[in-house]
Amino acid sequence: MCVTITLPCVIGPGWKPSPELQAECAALELPGHAVGIPEHEAVIRVPARMVPMIREACDVVERAAGRVH
Repeated sequence: MCVTITLPCVIGPGWKPSPELQAECAALELPGHAVGIPEHEAVIRVPARMVPMIREACDVVERAAGRVH
C-alpha cells in the first residue's frame, strides 16, 4: 500500500478480475451510477488479507488531510 498526500489518495495492488467478474461488475445497477465501468476506472480484486493494510493507509490519508479529529 502506498499513501500519497499530494492527491490525497491510497494506491495499492490488486488482482485483475476474470472476464466473467469484470462483466458481472459492469452489469451492476447501483443507485446514482450509470451501468458499466467508466473508461477512467478499473475493477480490481483485493484479497481479504490486505484489509488491515488498507484501513491503516486510509487512516493515514485522513489524518494528513485533517479529516480525523
